[in-house]
Amino acid sequence: MQPERPIYIIDDDDEVCRSLTRLLQTMKGLAPRTWPSSDAFLVDLDLLAPGTVITDICMPGTDGLMLIAAMRARARPDPIVVVTGHADVPLAVQALKAGAADFLEKPFETDNLLAVIEHLNQQQVASHPRALHPQMSALSKREFEVFECLVEGATNKQIAYRLAISPRTVEIYRANLMAKMQANSLSHLVRMGLEAGLGRQVPK
Repeated sequence: MQPERPIYIIDDDDEVCRSLTRLLQTMKGLAPRTWPSSDAFLVDLDLLAPGTVITDICMPGTDGLMLIAAMRARARPDPIVVVTGHADVPLAVQALKAGAADFLEKPFETDNLLAVIEHLNQQQVASHPRALHPQMSALSKREFEVFECLVEGATNKQIAYRLAISPRTVEIYRANLMAKMQANSLSHLVRMGLEAGLGRQVPK
């Protein structure tokens, strides 16, 4: 069974969050979650598996443009769709130049939103190394980093040093990886990583 694709909705309008969640919950294979602000989303970001982000561009605090910059600074692969009002189209163009994948102008048709999400999902499947093993989409950013290190041949101590975490924490991430990837041994896990194109760097 293929994992559900996370859809991360960020909007300071509760009704927008509720309506988008209701809509996306009707679509097979999508798992929507909502946040009331970019700041709240960024607090959770490192614990989240890659997904598709749908964000309002004009919000108090960290706005949509700043969110894009913050996600790119963390090297997140998530495609970002910005939602804008008619008068904010120039901002949407700025967002595209900053790295957003697409934008939707309010009010938008339901079919347009679903078409954008489907298009982005197909692009991710076609271009991302996780496509070879769909369960990789369930990995958090940190689990994926540990996975890369393991495939490169790094020891627990080397991984702990490189990622600035304890060896015990590395062991926990390794156990999570084995379970999520359904690997029956470390060699099996490493082989799946190599098949997905990981492990091309020399461990430090």
